[in-house]
Amino acid sequence: MKIMNTLMSGVAFAFVVALAGPAAAQDCPRGTLDERFCDVDGDLVADTPTDPADLVDPDTLIFAYTPVEDPAVYKTAWSDFLTHLEAETGKSVVFFPVQNNAAQIEAMRSGRLHIAGFNTGSNPLAVNCAGFNPFTIMASKDGNFGYEMEIITYPGSGIEKVEDIKGKQLAFTSPTSNSGFKAPSAILKGDFDLLPERDFEPVYSGKHDNSILGVANKDYMAASIANSVKSRMISRDVIKEEDVVVIYKSQTFPTTGFGTAHNLTPELKEKIRNAFFNFEWEGTSLQAEFEKSNEGQFLEMNYKDFWDVIRKIDTANGVSYACE
Repeated sequence: MKIMNTLMSGVAFAFVVALAGPAAAQDCPRGTLDERFCDVDGDLVADTPTDPADLVDPDTLIFAYTPVEDPAVYKTAWSDFLTHLEAETGKSVVFFPVQNNAAQIEAMRSGRLHIAGFNTGSNPLAVNCAGFNPFTIMASKDGNFGYEMEIITYPGSGIEKVEDIKGKQLAFTSPTSNSGFKAPSAILKGDFDLLPERDFEPVYSGKHDNSILGVANKDYMAASIANSVKSRMISRDVIKEEDVVVIYKSQTFPTTGFGTAHNLTPELKEKIRNAFFNFEWEGTSLQAEFEKSNEGQFLEMNYKDFWDVIRKIDTANGVSYACE
C-alpha cells in the first residue's frame, strides 16, 4: 500500500508498508531515519551534523505552523511569539503559511524551513524524512497537554453510534493527520471492524476546520477531527457547539510538536529552545488564540517517549516510513 501526497516542489513522500531499509553503516546508525541522517545517541531523531560544513546559520529564519486551519488565522496568532524569537536569536523571522502537511515536510527536507510546529500525525514522517528535531509541545498552565480524536456528526443525521457509519460517508482530513486519518483508521478497523470502501465511503477534506464546518453545514455526514481545533472554532463563533454531535472520543494524544531542522548550528538551536521556554504568554496574540483550547505554556518533551503511541498507531495501520 502506498499513499502518495503531491508536494509543492514536485517531490513526493509516501507511507510505505515495508521493512526498514539496508543496515546502516556502523558509524552512522539510523534506525528508521532517512539515509541522509544519523542517530548515534538512539533518541530516534537525526543528530546534529558533526561536520561544520553541513551546519547552517541563516540570516532569516522561516517558521511554519501546522495547517490545521486557515493559515491567515495563525499568522496573526504567532506574531508576538515571532517578534520574541527575533529578539532571542538576533535574526529576522518569517511566517511561512503552508497549505498542507506534505508541503510543510518537503519545505524542511529541502532546507527552506528552519522552525516548525508539525501536527501529531506528521511528526514521525517529519522526523524520519525531513530531519525534524521536536522538543516542545503546548500545554495548559497546570501542565496538562494533548487532545482527543472525535468522530462527529450533525443532529438528525441518523448516525447515533460508530456502527451507524456503515454504509454511509466519513470525512478524513489527510493521510498524514493522526486524528484526521491514522487514529480513526486503526480504531475503526480494530474496535468496530469497519474498513473504508468496504464498509463506508471515505472522503478527504484537507484540514480539520474543513471537516468540522462540513459536518456543521451537513456537507459531510460524519468526520474524524481533533477536538482542540473544534474548541477553538467554537470559541471564535465559527460554529456553535450544538451544530455537531460527538459519537466517539479517543484517548488523549500529544498535540503539535515544535522544533527545528536538525542541521542548524548548536548555538542557534539553543537560542531557539530558549525562546520557546522563556516566552511570556500573558497578554500576547499567542495566548489570545490558544487559551481557547486551554493552552498557556511550552512544555519540554522528547519524540522517543511522547510520540510512542503515535508510532504504535502507525504500526497498527501497517505502515512505516520511506522517503522518495
